[in-house]
Amino acid sequence: MERKGWERKRIRVLQLRIELQSDQWGAVCRPEPPQYPRSIGERAHSRCLRSRSRSRAHTRIAEKRRAESGISASRAQKLCPGEDGSGLTEAGNRRRADKYGTNSFNSCFAFLRSEAVACVEEGARGQLHSNSDKGDGSVRYILSGEGAGSIFIIDEVTGDIHATKSLDRERKGHYVLHAQALDRNTQEALEPMSEFIIKVQDINDNAPQFPDGPFVATVPEMSEVGTSVLQVTATDADDPTYGNSARIVYSILQGQPYFSVDPKTGIVRTALPKMDREAKEHYTVVIQAKDMAGQVGGLSGSTTINVTLTDVNDNPPKFPQKNYQLYVPESAQVGKPVGKIKANDEDLGVNADITYSIINSEGANMFSISTDRDTKEGIISLKKPLNYEKKKTYTLHIEGANTQQSDPRFSHLGAFKDTATLKITVGDVDEAPVFSMDYYILDVYENSASGTEVGKVTAQDPDSRKSPVRYYLDSKEDGVRYFRIDESSGVIRTTQPLDREDIPWHNITVMASEVDNPSLLRHIPVTVQVLDMNDNPPEIATDEEVIVCESSKLDQLIQTVTAVDKDDFANGQRFSFALPSQLPVNPNFTLKDNGDSTANIIARRRRFNHLTQELYELPIVVWDGGEPSLSGTSTLTLRVCPCQRHGKIRICQGEAFFSSAGLSTGALIAILLCIVILLAIVVLFVTLKRSKKEPLIIAEEDIRENVVTYDDEGGGEEDTEAFDIIALRNPAAAEELKFRRDIRPDGRNHCGMPPCRSPTVELDEVDVHEFIKQRLVEADMDTSVPPYDSLQTYAYEGQGSSTGSISPLDSAGVQSEQEYTYLEDWGPEFQKLAELYEEAESDVTT
Repeated sequence: MERKGWERKRIRVLQLRIELQSDQWGAVCRPEPPQYPRSIGERAHSRCLRSRSRSRAHTRIAEKRRAESGISASRAQKLCPGEDGSGLTEAGNRRRADKYGTNSFNSCFAFLRSEAVACVEEGARGQLHSNSDKGDGSVRYILSGEGAGSIFIIDEVTGDIHATKSLDRERKGHYVLHAQALDRNTQEALEPMSEFIIKVQDINDNAPQFPDGPFVATVPEMSEVGTSVLQVTATDADDPTYGNSARIVYSILQGQPYFSVDPKTGIVRTALPKMDREAKEHYTVVIQAKDMAGQVGGLSGSTTINVTLTDVNDNPPKFPQKNYQLYVPESAQVGKPVGKIKANDEDLGVNADITYSIINSEGANMFSISTDRDTKEGIISLKKPLNYEKKKTYTLHIEGANTQQSDPRFSHLGAFKDTATLKITVGDVDEAPVFSMDYYILDVYENSASGTEVGKVTAQDPDSRKSPVRYYLDSKEDGVRYFRIDESSGVIRTTQPLDREDIPWHNITVMASEVDNPSLLRHIPVTVQVLDMNDNPPEIATDEEVIVCESSKLDQLIQTVTAVDKDDFANGQRFSFALPSQLPVNPNFTLKDNGDSTANIIARRRRFNHLTQELYELPIVVWDGGEPSLSGTSTLTLRVCPCQRHGKIRICQGEAFFSSAGLSTGALIAILLCIVILLAIVVLFVTLKRSKKEPLIIAEEDIRENVVTYDDEGGGEEDTEAFDIIALRNPAAAEELKFRRDIRPDGRNHCGMPPCRSPTVELDEVDVHEFIKQRLVEADMDTSVPPYDSLQTYAYEGQGSSTGSISPLDSAGVQSEQEYTYLEDWGPEFQKLAELYEEAESDVTT
């Protein structure tokens, strides 16, 4: 019912006539089966099929028209197959033709809106016709849509549609067009606009192609049959869903019988076993891809595969020959190459790497072999010196083996190694003389007479002819001044007496050459040690002055001295000391031998005075422990200097210090001048700084924190400047005890009287009048304060002195119980005063 209702809505239908013209590339357009269910076209198609039995009468007409159009019977059978095989039938159902329109050649299809029409991609021509067209030219046909006006054009009068150029499905597979019939006079639509789709039917016009070709592939040599090499894939631009246009079949054109290809998958495989790379390494394989399933008339394309066989370790190394000979002179250097040997391996890369070795002990002891990684050669080197006179030939068994393990498939070939025999002949060479020792150490006593024999060196010709040898000293060395050698015997003698203290060791070089061939020289080092003799007297170890303190006491140790001796004693040096016996007894100093190669200088009197005598000289005799024993006399200088108590820090005059420091008079003057200049610069800098410093308070605005009483007659402003009211108001500062630096503290207070303390003053209860009165009383009773009636506050510089002042020293001197040793701790400026009291104390004691 729905389909009948939809049919009733159709009043007029455009009649589409698609006529095949032989002059339009033989193209045919035909409608495809309808794509919507049970449409009018489908019903018409069904009627067409049912009418085949009734259309046999029209067979001749169809055959005639098919012949005129040039369509083959097979093509006609595809378009609309008939029972008789003619392919084209003429529909006899005139009622259906009048209602839906007919195809001029094939009455099986009726074209409605949204109907799909298939055209062969080469070209086509059709016709639009309306039932309203009376043939008087009053109907105008128009065409719009994809390709209208460019690819498809229409005759407005007849409705003929022409394709202006060939259609290519690979570029565009279908076109959507709209057709309409208009009244030429009123331009009104006689028929509603109809849409139809032209689908371009594919033909086999594209050959298969290999987009990735040509190809390069590798496969190991000796691979089994059927080993995959490479898979190639061809593409065809034709429609794979229509016919066999895109159905590809692969075949091999070149490369047989070594390779084969799968017709469907394109996989290339090996076809022969044991393909040997050493026999042939590169192969060229040509693969063809043909469409139409490989049938005759199909299009084809080809590609090239370059196949390379990769190497496997299937060849053991081989020496070209089994026996070799090599000549090596006996003068060949140890560690240097003397020959080469090489085994060949037909493999490549790591499969051809060879390691060489000497497998017999005779050759391995004297020679070594290594592999040159670049040339694959075995380098033979010498391990020990050759001697033609001892051994003239050597036999080496050399083995060359692959470093890579062979493939198990080739185990039947045995071990991948080979051996060869090398016979080495040692050549005789005229050699330089050879000394009996590698070096010589000789000795001779010092002071030996000129011509004394030191020792002998020997050398001989190592060759069989034993040529005589001559000896020489190297003239470029200093040893020729002290030694000479007998050219025939090799005896070395002195040319002058030697002094061990001057040069204890001499190094010389002896050369030996053959008489027959003087150009061959051999050098040998010779060391001569000069042995010591006791020929140098000992002496005091120091040249410096010995400092003696003026306050030295009787039997006081002044200095411990030691001695030195240039001679060398095997058991160590031992010295003894004494004063010269031929001189009178020294009244000032004596010498005590300690028995351990040292001696003590001891004072024989108490107290020295540098003003009376400053320098003393003490001769000392020193004996060594040699055989025979030698003695020497050294004079020791002693300088008297003032010293601190107990001999602590020795202080001598400037002369002593300068002389000990080793400074000249000019240097001292320069140092003093620099000090004076520096002091002048400092004084100038301080003066300039003070002159530029502004006062803290301008004089005109001087404000003092003093209490000024204008009705009190007194000293005026001088009295008011003498004290500070702030200090008066600070009891803590007022109560602070101020001790004098030159007074020794003895437990008493600063007023020098029995304990006296000022009363404690509290800040809140202070009475300035009472406070000042108490301070005045204390000041009047204290003799150490200046005679001013004002408060004097000084900076604290230490505790007071028990002496009080210098004035009572005379009266205190009579008190024997007074101790003045503390004066030594006051520094150098009180040193003289301490000495005076020390002398007075010693006089009282005596």
